[in-house]
Amino acid sequence: MKLEQTWRWYGPDDTVTLQDIKQAGATGIVSALHHVPHGAVWTVDEIQKRKKQIEDAGLTWSVVESVPVHEAIKTRNADAEKYLDNYRQSLKNLSACGLKTVCYNFMPVLDWTRTQLDLEMPNGAKALYFNWADLAYFDIYILKRENAAADYSEDILNAAARKETITETEKATLQEIILMGVPGEDSTTLESLTQSIITYQSIGFDGLRENLLYFLTSIADVCKEESINMTIHPDDPPYPILGLPRIASNKADLEFIINGVNEAFNGICFCTGSLGAGSHNNINEIFEAVKHRVNFIHLRNVKKDTQGNFFEADHLDGDVNMYGIMKAIIEENNKRTNPIPFRPDHGHQMLDDLHKTTHPGYSAIGRLRGLAELRGLELGIMGQ
Repeated sequence: MKLEQTWRWYGPDDTVTLQDIKQAGATGIVSALHHVPHGAVWTVDEIQKRKKQIEDAGLTWSVVESVPVHEAIKTRNADAEKYLDNYRQSLKNLSACGLKTVCYNFMPVLDWTRTQLDLEMPNGAKALYFNWADLAYFDIYILKRENAAADYSEDILNAAARKETITETEKATLQEIILMGVPGEDSTTLESLTQSIITYQSIGFDGLRENLLYFLTSIADVCKEESINMTIHPDDPPYPILGLPRIASNKADLEFIINGVNEAFNGICFCTGSLGAGSHNNINEIFEAVKHRVNFIHLRNVKKDTQGNFFEADHLDGDVNMYGIMKAIIEENNKRTNPIPFRPDHGHQMLDDLHKTTHPGYSAIGRLRGLAELRGLELGIMGQ
């Protein structure tokens, strides 16, 4: 049994169309209602409208990515119960429309974080990039977080200080990239980020863990009644940044999550790129530890340097042993009744897409190449 091949689609405003996706060879769609404000109920009407658009194109809405968890829930403030009620209702409405796999993350304030969106590769393609000196420069000189310098090594601080010569335009671009929200959703601001950092300092690592377990416990009955599989996306990158705690960054974190609410619905979105960006992570060991709860897979590769900076590499050419992890995934998939959905995560901006405006990491041709390579790798391992 082959894995289910899916593709992320941001909806009608996505420059990559459903017809493009069909030509790429994917059969399943990973989508979300990005136009619905965080915390608001996803109505049956809105869900059905998106589902019809997908099915009219001859495709299937396979995974919901993501139903965002409101900051009130993550911080467990006075409004948390209201947003938990809304979340439970959204899950019920998704189930009523036949959607049973839901991806989410519990990263404070920011989603995935990069410092450059167009690092040029030797072949002229462009990749997403994370550079510690750039992050430190933003943290110390733009955000001006109190005691920020204590979080960085001397080498990174020296490299950040040398960036004092960058232009105002370069500063603005760096700020925009780091504060960027999920495509289709609002970015945060320096002021709100600063306030959030203060809030999370009082919550800390242990407090955020407790709040995640509270969230999972609060939705458990709905998930079990509706046969919904939740899949938490790992932190990206997999370590604390800007003074914000991260609780889904390594093997111990993921084991804590699935054992903390030890129910079948409580699963993992296994993202090789996010976990692979951490030199502390052994991808195959992590997969072996959590594979029984993996409900969704993102396949992406990265290359790191000695300082921990990384760029997103071609899918078969990075620090992640994609052959080894694909072999393990296939072995697990063969034990399942239903195939595990996977998608090629991110991709280089290349060829004709270099002249187009697309969501960062989500241009068509780079992901098409990734899907083709991953499909070939899968079939090769299966001996087909």
